[in-house]
Amino acid sequence: MGYGTAPFRAQGAKREAFGALMEHHTGSTSRKLPEPIQLGAGSDSSRDSTGTVVALAVLPPSATVPAVAALMNRLRASGYAVAAHEVGTPVLMLTGVTGAEARALPEEEQLVERVVIPDTKYRLARRDVRPEGTIVDVSGVQVGDGDFVVVAGPCAVESPAQLLTIARSVDAAGAVLLRGGAFKPRTSPYEFQGLGLDGVRTLEDVRGVTGMPFITEVMRPALVEQMRDMVDGFQVGARNMQNFDLLRALAKADRPVLLKRNPGATAEEWLLAAEYLLAGGNDQVILCERGIRTFSTDTRYTLDLATMALVKRSTHLPVIVDPSHATGDPTLIAPMARAALAAGADGVMVEVHNDPASALSDGFQALTPDELSDLVAELKAMAALLGRALTTRPSIAVDSPAVPHGGARTALTAASAANADDASSSAATSTASPADSNS
Repeated sequence: MGYGTAPFRAQGAKREAFGALMEHHTGSTSRKLPEPIQLGAGSDSSRDSTGTVVALAVLPPSATVPAVAALMNRLRASGYAVAAHEVGTPVLMLTGVTGAEARALPEEEQLVERVVIPDTKYRLARRDVRPEGTIVDVSGVQVGDGDFVVVAGPCAVESPAQLLTIARSVDAAGAVLLRGGAFKPRTSPYEFQGLGLDGVRTLEDVRGVTGMPFITEVMRPALVEQMRDMVDGFQVGARNMQNFDLLRALAKADRPVLLKRNPGATAEEWLLAAEYLLAGGNDQVILCERGIRTFSTDTRYTLDLATMALVKRSTHLPVIVDPSHATGDPTLIAPMARAALAAGADGVMVEVHNDPASALSDGFQALTPDELSDLVAELKAMAALLGRALTTRPSIAVDSPAVPHGGARTALTAASAANADDASSSAATSTASPADSNS
């Protein structure tokens, strides 16, 4: 479900009205509120009738802003602290309520569909808040609808010609979202750090030529507003998973966010990072497992598919897998992508380069376009056996030959018109040797 497709998830004045509701987290209360008790997994449920709890009142997506506001006023008049949230459906978070009072709400208030009393630190991300799951819409590409999405592209945007060649290749192979880093957090200060905003403009220009939506990493809160109207989706890299200022800024950005797991993070820490986005007002969140740090040095990281499946069970958010960073070995990407599909992931994100040997970033782990084509064919056949399908991209009209970003677009459009066939043939030729050396 994309932005604005449900009555409560409206844009404009109605969305702003709900934002105003969210700002009134506590309201006025008629009694002193005791400290809420966060129930643990082994807690005795009988404690609900005597102790206070945190409770989530889940409302239907069709609930109107005036109806939600009226319900909040009634609850506050009863002495409860109420915070309004929107996670594809309205959710009211109540504190100062007993378990018995919370469980009685669906009978007392017609607007309340059900009540969840969380036994985890993360609350809005819980699967039982939205048992049907959240579908994230990235400019028309649905993630989490049961199909398997393939996201592909270079580790880094290096030049307009390089990105256009790769984008055309991954589009032809069956990928539906383009990935590409414009800002590159690197372990060494001497390695390529990315093209910055010029790289984002190049991604925009390539989208104009190919129609492919893209996701790219943002590293600082100040960049969120600058990039918001340029990107189809933001990526939070593994290093920034717990950059809370960045998460707070992205929560207000009204753009999908792909949140990578830090290699040292537990499942709970990962989901709590997602909770920052949900609690701040952005329910369009995709989780990405990209490998964890273990004692093993045989692969770049250790792909933790067990935790991926656990998180998929624990949250309503879609979860995809990045086998490129997890393995650091292009010969292992295909088997790990197949394993991710078998384990129930919502998709994979893989790195692809037309000439891995000359890549400025992580060429050693990149697939060639031909290898991506083979992988997508394997995933398509396997998905059919599992009763699933690969995600397809709706037709999107490409931009006119206008020049939204100056000379860079002019050069790209000219290259697109004059060298399309040459680019395709040179890409196929240049990848043969690197593919052999990486296998």
